[in-house]
Amino acid sequence: MTADFSSVRNHMERAVFDAVAQQAPAYPGIGHNRELLADVACVALNRLPPRYIRHEVDLAFYQSERERKDTEQALQDAVEFAFGFVQARTAMRARG
Repeated sequence: MTADFSSVRNHMERAVFDAVAQQAPAYPGIGHNRELLADVACVALNRLPPRYIRHEVDLAFYQSERERKDTEQALQDAVEFAFGFVQARTAMRARG
């Protein structure tokens, strides 16, 4: 018997992708560049702990209201940091 792990995923990936897409218009130097947006997502994801789930309801069921708020704040902080980081790196490359 082979286990089927295809439904297992990191919830933070979708949450970060959505947050990056939502905030992209506020960063004109990055917001229209697919490569840079992917870099932003990677930087943000590397700052967050993974939250593996099979179904969205799994996360909602197992997290307290406080954990949900903390996770949302951590997500926003990570995405904000990531945009700043990629923006700064892009500016440094342009100068050098």
